[in-house]
Amino acid sequence: MKEKEIDRLKNLKKDEENLYSNKVKYICGIDEAGRGPLAGPVVVGAVILPADSLIEGVNDSKKISEKKRERVFEEIVNTAISYSTGIVDQKTIDEINILNATKLAVKKAIESLEIKPDLILVDALTNIETFGIPYKSIIKGDAKEYSIAAASIIAKVTRDRMMLEWDKVFPEYGFAKHKGYGTAAHIQALKENGPCMLHRKTFIKNFI
Repeated sequence: MKEKEIDRLKNLKKDEENLYSNKVKYICGIDEAGRGPLAGPVVVGAVILPADSLIEGVNDSKKISEKKRERVFEEIVNTAISYSTGIVDQKTIDEINILNATKLAVKKAIESLEIKPDLILVDALTNIETFGIPYKSIIKGDAKEYSIAAASIIAKVTRDRMMLEWDKVFPEYGFAKHKGYGTAAHIQALKENGPCMLHRKTFIKNFI
């Protein structure tokens, strides 16, 4: 790994290093993917990495290419002490709204961890169910904290893979390209074909 990348990662991890030095053993990063799309689920990633973890390429998932995300994802899940995902589908999003659906996905992800963390670092969300585990909400946490950045990659790759599979079922919408986000091509396909079961009714009412 190049020295510049090592320095970037160490800077991304400096807050967590302070926590480790203050006897925090397990830190769990949490982030979501899919709050904004017109179709598909919202997915939350949760990950507990070893204290000495320094994985090349870990960054806010939006800042790295799909190919690089896939590679980094594999290294994260192979070295994690524990990781999980929480997934809430489009029907539930329509029923309880996207914010509550995201919080439900967070709850599911925390429940699914094999190890109980000492502290949770979460991107932006507050008033979440953590089962008594202390948490810190950090605005733009995926760009500021190593564990949250790693969680953002887990969430994004998991959701993208789901949308690629759905593209095989509903090829007319182009989910493989835009992953359900409201691109011009997606909106045009929506107008031509109408919605499918994957679309969020509360998100598409202005387009059909």
